[in-house]
Amino acid sequence: MVQTTRTCQAVILAAGEGTRMRSALPKVLHPVAGLPMLGHVLRAAEAAGATRQTIVVGPEARPVREFLAKAAPNADAYEQTARLGTAHAVLAARNGLKTPTDDVVILYGDTPLVSAATLMDVRIALERGADVVVVGFVADDPAGYGRILLDDGEGNVRAIREEKDATPEERTVTFCNAGIMGFRGPVTLLSILDQIGNRNAKGEYYLTDAVEVAKGAGLSVVAVTAPEEDVLGVNTRAQLADAERAWQARAAAAAMNGGATMIDPSSVFLAHDTELGRDVTIEPNVFFGPGVRVQDGATIRAFSHIEGATIAAGAVVGPFARLRPGAAIGEKARIGNFVEIKNADIEDGAKVNHLTYIGDARVGAEANIGAGTITCNYDGFGKYFTDIGANTFIGSNSALVAPVKIGDGAYVASGSVITHDVAPGALAIARGRQVEKPGWVERFRALATAKKKGSGKP
Repeated sequence: MVQTTRTCQAVILAAGEGTRMRSALPKVLHPVAGLPMLGHVLRAAEAAGATRQTIVVGPEARPVREFLAKAAPNADAYEQTARLGTAHAVLAARNGLKTPTDDVVILYGDTPLVSAATLMDVRIALERGADVVVVGFVADDPAGYGRILLDDGEGNVRAIREEKDATPEERTVTFCNAGIMGFRGPVTLLSILDQIGNRNAKGEYYLTDAVEVAKGAGLSVVAVTAPEEDVLGVNTRAQLADAERAWQARAAAAAMNGGATMIDPSSVFLAHDTELGRDVTIEPNVFFGPGVRVQDGATIRAFSHIEGATIAAGAVVGPFARLRPGAAIGEKARIGNFVEIKNADIEDGAKVNHLTYIGDARVGAEANIGAGTITCNYDGFGKYFTDIGANTFIGSNSALVAPVKIGDGAYVASGSVITHDVAPGALAIARGRQVEKPGWVERFRALATAKKKGSGKP
């Protein structure tokens, strides 16, 4: 990606109500790959060199402000009290445009696939002398989009024509307006915005009219081309699903280019921050939530659900495993089918292979946890820790009642309920003694039959 030393401010419009989403959640906070759409746009702007970020929010914007406080604490937020068009939205941030920068790029909080490369194309065009830069895309089906009309083959823009105002000839143009624009500094931007009127059917102030104003002032207006997918706007749940599919395809391709193997990439869901090392193998139907790191050579088997977990080199997880936040799987450890791990360290070489829950615990290196074992870590009020030492063997169907410590090399007999610490190297048996009563079944059946006849019930 081409770089520049110019300074840049990003203005992100995020005040839309998103009524077609039919949601109490602001549209820009709907997630793609586990990150709100606005978060994706913030990341792209930062990657493209925007050191100042200004967000225009709506009057009911508390959730958006709360997200910004965590995701972009240095960003400024300005409220658009009345929704009177895109130019009006930018002007709502007038007080945030007083610090001089070389470039100002106008973005939208509902375009989660926008790339830093596209934004850098805008900035490079400004660096090369353009006063205003318009981002366009070539549409397979341009119906409904505004058309970018060019003066020549050099990308100089004559006008942006809304479809309803276009001539039949202009409607054949497939170069469409993406909405993203760049300006040579805030002075140029504000001088243009202040001249935009609202003499249109809706009585709104449109940012696209900046082209006409700039041309009238003798300024240079050029267009750059982005992939259509880059500028996909999300207004409905169906479009959100489209954006998710597109993002996942990009992420899977990047992961495989980085050395991971995906047997069926289309069935794997990655989060925005998933890290996969080299020679990692991902089987079909695996879901990664946020906060997952998988190191070199690990294998994630089919139908596993993983979030907030680290998986060390050479470990094997699944099939049908669930790793919850705080799970740390050591090198060459084994987490098998229908096993759930939460806030627990499974150290190198340990095996937790079947039908087991390990929560708030440590499982030492080379330990073996039998099928059906659970750590009883919660009493309805607090969470308690279970410490299982190295080279221990926990028999099947055991319950370890926290807080409790199993010493290194200890054995726990199958079916035990352990409520006290077990010394290193000891065998712990905590279950009722087996008792056998010969002939009991025959006597029981005879008695039950007699009672049934005496009651007269069939």
